[in-house]
Amino acid sequence: MAAVLGVATTMGACSAPGNSAAGDASSKAFTVALVEPDLTTVPIIAALDTVKAAGYDVKIDELAEPELAIEGLAKGDYAISAEATSPALIAIQQGAPIKIIADVIGNQWALYGKPGISTCDNLSGKPVGIFSEGAVATAMVRSWVEKECTSGEPDYLVIGSSDVRAQALLNGQIDATALEISDVVTLEKTAGADFSPVVNFGEKLPAIHPQTVYANSDFLSNNKEAAQAFVTALIDEHKKINADPEYLVGLAEKHLGEEASPTLSAIAARYVEAGLFDAGALTQENVQGTIDFFVDAGVIKGLDASKAADLSFLGSR
Repeated sequence: MAAVLGVATTMGACSAPGNSAAGDASSKAFTVALVEPDLTTVPIIAALDTVKAAGYDVKIDELAEPELAIEGLAKGDYAISAEATSPALIAIQQGAPIKIIADVIGNQWALYGKPGISTCDNLSGKPVGIFSEGAVATAMVRSWVEKECTSGEPDYLVIGSSDVRAQALLNGQIDATALEISDVVTLEKTAGADFSPVVNFGEKLPAIHPQTVYANSDFLSNNKEAAQAFVTALIDEHKKINADPEYLVGLAEKHLGEEASPTLSAIAARYVEAGLFDAGALTQENVQGTIDFFVDAGVIKGLDASKAADLSFLGSR
């Protein structure tokens, strides 16, 4: 899922009304917004099933755009959502009552190149595919290029969806592009592709958490037990996946209508091998590191992690 840096709407300092879909102290009902659920967010759906089994009335709204989720959180229409971190940080800086509470998945982005591309300077003047100028992965690529390239920048080409960029790389139309693990494994299994990572951003930029879980602040204050039940359940789902990657395949079958396949199993195994599923991985330090990255990228101004996140539901780490 291609995360974008910006959000067009201005949130303002709105807060959730007491009887909103975000829930209140006297209600066990709340609504969660998910943006086009995929393999990385399906553990959240499973965690919500656990919360429902504990007696909570949970509704899931599936949305097409992260901006809609952020706006709904700010208004109190939603209690929890999970998507790109940058729109949440923008809204928080604008005064929206939103807090980051857990991780969705670690930084799974890497820049892959065709054979012979092994350094930043190999890409000087060469075509590099990007999703958009405002994509998180583009910001990572540009940050790396700024620090590592000594002989000039690549020629950035906006191509769009990751599968199209991956195919362009496979066909030799571009020399490199940033891809997620799922795209790379899919091409390895279906097209025999052999992409080499030029730089693994999960290793190069370990403090960046591009996709997180966030919640309406009033919901967190008024419904601490519900919030804790959800975060605990999500941590448990990630532990189950790490113990057996096929558990993630089963969740995809159940909640996404996917069919079990060698490709799906390979993607799940690669996620676990990379240690990407750890809902409790957030700390004040890496939240601040994520914020600082987006400050350097010109997305937000200075923001303190203590104002952007409430990590109390993660317990001691």
